[in-house]
Parts: sequence; C-alpha cells; structure tokens
Amino acid sequence: MRKHHPENERIKRRYLLYLREAKRLAEASVDHAAATIAAFEASTNHGDFRRFHIEQARRFKRVLEDQINPATGKPLAKATIHSRLMAMKAFLQWLADQAGYRARIRYSDAEYFNPSANDGRIARAVRERPPPTLEQIRQVLAVMPGQTDIQRRDRALIAFTLVSGARDNAIASLSLKHVDAERRTIFQDAREVRTKRAKTINSCFFPVGADIEVVVTDWLAFLKTDLLFGQDDPVFPATKVAVGESGHFEAAGLSRKHWKDAGAIRRIFREAFEAAGLPYFNPHSFRTTLGLLGEERSGNAKEFKAWSQNLGHNNVLTTLTSYGALSFSQQVEIVAGLTADAVTPDRIRGIDEAALARAVMSVIQQGKA
Repeated sequence: MRKHHPENERIKRRYLLYLREAKRLAEASVDHAAATIAAFEASTNHGDFRRFHIEQARRFKRVLEDQINPATGKPLAKATIHSRLMAMKAFLQWLADQAGYRARIRYSDAEYFNPSANDGRIARAVRERPPPTLEQIRQVLAVMPGQTDIQRRDRALIAFTLVSGARDNAIASLSLKHVDAERRTIFQDAREVRTKRAKTINSCFFPVGADIEVVVTDWLAFLKTDLLFGQDDPVFPATKVAVGESGHFEAAGLSRKHWKDAGAIRRIFREAFEAAGLPYFNPHSFRTTLGLLGEERSGNAKEFKAWSQNLGHNNVLTTLTSYGALSFSQQVEIVAGLTADAVTPDRIRGIDEAALARAVMSVIQQGKA
C-alpha cells in the first residue's frame, strides 16, 4: 500500500504555508488541516490530488461516519465530522486555483464535502453548558491545598483566571511585569503574551470578591519576596522536573520557565474541580461566568461596555452573543413572567422612546464597526 505521493506532499506544504502566512491561522488550526488532508489521502490510497473525483469525497464521508473515537469508543461526533469536512472543502477550493490543478478540479467539486443539511444543523447546534458559579469556584479554592509551592501556584491559577478573565494561553505566557497588583491592572502585550489573534489588551481585575483577589495578590508577593522572581519571570512558572530518590523523574518545585502551552493549565483545572466533587469546567468557561456577571451588575450601557472591554472585546455584541446567552431555565422564568397582566398602560408609558431609539442605534453602529 502506498504511504505517500510526492506531488501531494509538495502541494500540501504550499497549502499549509498559505494557512500560516496568508490566512494567519493558529498552529493548532494548521495541524488540524494537515491531519484531515492526511486522513483523506489514506482513504484514497494516497492517490494524486489531480485525479480527484467526487466519489472520493463521498467515500471520505462514509469513512468518517464509520470511524470510532478511540477515547470514547463511540462514533465521531457530528461536530468533529463537520469540522473535518469543512477543512477538506477549504483545501479543495484552494487547490482549484493552483497551477496544474485548476484544469482538473472545479470549485463546485468542493461542495461534495458538505454534510447533509440535518447533520450540519446538528453539528452547529448550541448545547447549553452552564458555566461555573462564583460559589462553585469558591468551593474549588476552599478545598485546594496550599502547603507546597506547586499547590500554591495551582490555587492562585484558578483565582487569577477568574480575576483576570484572560484566556489560558495568555495566562501561560504572562510575566510579572505584565501584572500590577497595586493598580490591579494587567497588560497583555501581544509582543510577549500569547493573546488571541495577537491582540494587545489592557484590563483590570474584575470585582469578583476580595477573598478571591487576595489569593492572587498573595501569590504575586510570594513570587517576588520569597522566590525572588524578577519582572521577566513567569506569573505561573512551569514545574521543575528532576530525578528523585526513587530514580524516576518527579516534580521538584518551580522553575523559572513559562509554560509552552495551556495544556498544564487545563490539567490543573480538571484535577481541582474533580477534587471538589464538581464537574470539570475548562478555563475558558470562566469568561462565560464573567460575561453573565457583567449583565447582572451593569446598570447602564456605559458600565456594560467597560465590562465587555475588560474581557478584551471591542464590540459589546461579542460579549452578549458569546458569553451573555441566558440559560434555558432563565429563559423559561423570564418568558413566564411576561404575561398580559404584566404589561400595564403605566408600564408602557414609562418607556423612554428616545432612550430606546438611542440604544438601538448604538447597537447597530457597533455592529458595523
């Protein structure tokens, strides 16, 4: 059985370079595209891309539908199948414009990678996954030990993720110079911090409670005074690994190196929530917690704009659509309260039509920005 095709390898390298440099995709997205194309090649016995036929797309769909997820032992999720088909569709559309391929592949050929309409709707469906509450996060912090340096770091990591609202990859790359505990500010400098889309973000600590914030400030003070960390040292240093008395590698305190990615952060979150007897909530879910908290606490548009901006959003609609969706139980409660009896003439007359018009226009203008 053929293992590779030389011409395919050359054009794949060009495509992956295009994704990195022209489309500016993250490395994880590029890796996903590469893995999907490799899987498609395997389904065609590594046939030449220039001999593409729509039957190959149909066969690839069947392969994905029959494939078993090794982690769960179940068929691939519709969302997983959808993302892989879209990756192949994008590749074929690009291929149709390349010299040596455009005479053999048509743009319309890429449409054969579309899933069925029903499968597409299932894959894109939003499933309610309520974020952790402040009480649940406090419970996690309460049961986390803090005797060793590593334990103190892990506990401070949970607290800082909520206090800052920063994404996990940004947190993994933060240095002490980026956090000012006295002013309660965070400077996510995209030149040094791995922010989403390399965006520089100025923010301050979210008011989630002095008990949570003190975990963060105590940790920052410990790094500077006890461990003598400097401004360029990490806020959350990676674990130092050394050969122990048993002759095996084991944790030996903290290094002065940043985490290379957010994998260790997610592992710490998983273990912390499991230890507290709670379901796992990933670091990003804390941003949803903050988004909903902002809706509750903001008394006017300006306050919510500040809260949204503190999450790193230029547009408040991003906060509302990404993190501000009501849970189904809230939806039911609010809709049930909107009875005919609740709409009184006095209530209608109390609506400031001019203010309402200004609010609508503001949303429209932000949507155009």
